[in-house]
Amino acid sequence: MHVWAVANQKGGVGKTTSTVCLAGLLRDQGYRVLMVDLDPHGSLTSYFKYDPDEVEMSTYDLFMHDGKVPDDLPKKIIKPTTTEGVDLFPASTALATLERKVAGQGGMGLVISKSLATLWDEYQYVIIDTPPILGVLMINALAAAQRLLIPVQTEFLAVKGLERMIHTLGMVMQSTKKQLPFTIVPTLFDRRTHASIHALKKIRELYGEQVFKESIPVDTKFRDASEQAKLPSVLDPEGRGVRVYRHLLSELLKQASAA
Repeated sequence: MHVWAVANQKGGVGKTTSTVCLAGLLRDQGYRVLMVDLDPHGSLTSYFKYDPDEVEMSTYDLFMHDGKVPDDLPKKIIKPTTTEGVDLFPASTALATLERKVAGQGGMGLVISKSLATLWDEYQYVIIDTPPILGVLMINALAAAQRLLIPVQTEFLAVKGLERMIHTLGMVMQSTKKQLPFTIVPTLFDRRTHASIHALKKIRELYGEQVFKESIPVDTKFRDASEQAKLPSVLDPEGRGVRVYRHLLSELLKQASAA
């Protein structure tokens, strides 16, 4: 099982879009994929028309056992999506209360890792969509992941958010003694605007080889896919945004095979 986390401490940078695009493209290659929603806003959950306010079981339930995870619980939480071979761990808005409820409890940083261990033979890939804040949920995602993807919108404020995310990653790796390779993915790129071009240039200057060589463009087909609860690669396999994500996936798989 390969586990990727999609994270940034700024919202609105394309985390959920990256998650669903990569999940669909992995499925197109014959892999079974599980998407994990750890964001209390539940954007990934809502994408597939599940209501984070009403979902019966969610990732929240995994944290209600003092850091232990009953072997049969993860399978009970899994929800199907509109595409066979791609499943979902939904989020609930109750995740917003988690930080307060588990404060001071030991072993809470490995709950997702333990949960995925019970599904090791069920899925080849897991992609975790994270909240835009550093806390127990992001720590869980980083602890479980073997690779981190950092989508960053090509605008000035998003570049500042990227600096915070890289700093956070450094602190987490230092405290856990774990090296987590990462790829920065420029998103929402609009070549018609000076601001977008300047931000992309700045990102490449600052982070060099850590930055994916292409940029995810603004693409209205992503919105259309969300409205229809379809994976973007299912709705429009040759859409311009999907094509770039396909190139990204190719790079990620090459890096994984070389590791």
